[in-house]
Amino acid sequence: MLKTPQKGKEMTKLVAYFSATGTTEEKAQQLAELVGADLYKIEAALPYNRLDLDWMNRDSRATMEMRDWSEKPDIADHDADFSAYDEVYLGFPIWWYTAPTLIHTFLDTYDLSGKKIKIFATSGGSRIDRAIKDLTKLFPDLTIVEGKLLNKDLAEIIEEEA
Repeated sequence: MLKTPQKGKEMTKLVAYFSATGTTEEKAQQLAELVGADLYKIEAALPYNRLDLDWMNRDSRATMEMRDWSEKPDIADHDADFSAYDEVYLGFPIWWYTAPTLIHTFLDTYDLSGKKIKIFATSGGSRIDRAIKDLTKLFPDLTIVEGKLLNKDLAEIIEEEA
């Protein structure tokens, strides 16, 4: 859960993430530790189960949500305070080549304008490009500065960039 910044200590980085199966959560935890950020888990008001996530089933909950972006699932928390953060790492699994609509709900619910937003995602094979393009188009007032797939070990990714 979100921590309140300690008095006299400036907390400027936050890792906010949605994880349906635990894969993105693991990367979010590693990233938060690596960059010295707080963690915030974005949760659906109605949690997803295995059948909801069956991408092979045209009638599964996730498939139907991704088919019609106007039908956004509700998030569990509407009262978090992100005002202490300047930089937000926003993470999610790639669903149907883009961000899950739960991320749209999160961005509609919370005002992150003026904050630097860095997207990260996990994926079984999709790239992150379309997700960044879609989020930039849907939320033009946000400052989305970059995006990266975190499928590998984070230390390995940092070594590649060095």
